[in-house]
Amino acid sequence: MGEPPGYRPSAWVHLLHQLPRADFQLRPVPSDFAPQEQEYQQALLLVAALAGLGLGLSLILIAAYLIRVCCCRPLEPPGTKSPPPGGGCVTWSCIAALLVSCAGIGIGFYGNSETSDGVAQLSSALLHANHTLNAIDHLVLETVERLGEAVRTELTTLEEVLTQRTELVAATRGARRQAEAVAQQLRGLAFWQGVPLSPLQVAEDVSYVEEYRWLAYVLLLLLELLVCLFTLLGLAKQSKWLVIVMTVMSLVVLVLSWGSLGLEAATAVGLSDFCTNPDNFILNLTQEETGLDSDILNYYFLCNQAVSNPFQQRLTLSQRALASIHSQLQGLEREAVPQFPSAQKPLLSLEETLNVTEGNFHQLVALLHCRGLHKDYGSALRGLCEDTLEGLLFLLLFSLLSAGALATALCSLPRAWALFPPRNPSASCSGSLLSEPLLHARLEPVPPPRSLPGCRRRPH
Repeated sequence: MGEPPGYRPSAWVHLLHQLPRADFQLRPVPSDFAPQEQEYQQALLLVAALAGLGLGLSLILIAAYLIRVCCCRPLEPPGTKSPPPGGGCVTWSCIAALLVSCAGIGIGFYGNSETSDGVAQLSSALLHANHTLNAIDHLVLETVERLGEAVRTELTTLEEVLTQRTELVAATRGARRQAEAVAQQLRGLAFWQGVPLSPLQVAEDVSYVEEYRWLAYVLLLLLELLVCLFTLLGLAKQSKWLVIVMTVMSLVVLVLSWGSLGLEAATAVGLSDFCTNPDNFILNLTQEETGLDSDILNYYFLCNQAVSNPFQQRLTLSQRALASIHSQLQGLEREAVPQFPSAQKPLLSLEETLNVTEGNFHQLVALLHCRGLHKDYGSALRGLCEDTLEGLLFLLLFSLLSAGALATALCSLPRAWALFPPRNPSASCSGSLLSEPLLHARLEPVPPPRSLPGCRRRPH
């Protein structure tokens, strides 16, 4: 099968298409795009379920790490004057993880924009194809109505005027038959008329879904950005309550990141299967939805030398009939007007109708050629299989970076807020020492705390 102009499956399409697939019973599933088959649906769900497995492992590892840190922490000897070891390392690891997450957010914004551009190109191609199909229907309807009006009025009037000359009446009736034949042939050119599938409706549905998808990702990216910024602010200000709140929010964003990763992975794999060989699926689906002949669909979707124009015979017959009508009208003008001056007006009107019909016919020939609709088909595939797939891969990278960075931050944040200095007088009276600032890795000697009025130092 020929590929649409300008579209070639990318390396990413081939790579994702080669990934093994299995159903819920772990039986191998072919990589052919078949969303209606249960085994293929299970294969994509299994790909998405891998993200759930990753989330579960992340939560287990985070919980195990925090339990180990809390339960296996060595006891400090009484009277120690130095902060707990590794405080600066904990803080800097948390900051580094948050910065990686911020970099992933930038990648996510780019991927979201690329995905939106690809879907916009798909919608634009569908709208242009809809315009072409509507133009064909409109030209056919207008031409048929114009010819029918000419048969009912001008040709009927001409027959009445030329009743005294039987040969001229026969020529007029011949022109009438030719006009009716042209109208009959042209009606068969409006192949999309009455088809239940509308490219305009498909484009509107795609745009509607894309609008909410784009908005959901923007909200997710902004939420993660705010969590990172407020977490950094809490570390800088050594605000325990703010860091605790952001730790909870980081856990929520971690779950959302793994969820989006599963959705993106399944979509990317399914899209790669579709883009490897889109013609078969599109042809079968369009034929099922529209009921059109396979010759017409093959002509427009493949558009190569091996497929002939299914309307060529109708176009040839219509062109010959128009030429015959034109010749007959010229003969009538030479023979009838000198003898019947009243025949000049309907003949001039018929000439004008014929000229408009020929103009519409040439437009129909250009619109019915497969080049225009096939170009729209290729543009839609490029938008879906290049820009959209590329955007999905960048969103996938964003989700991976976010999941890893947030998991690291969740391991570090509880240890970080444990190093914050107390902020109430009772804690100062208890003899606890102020910890070093979290944003400085060097250790500085800490002077003994002053006793507050009304407090006594407890002997060691």
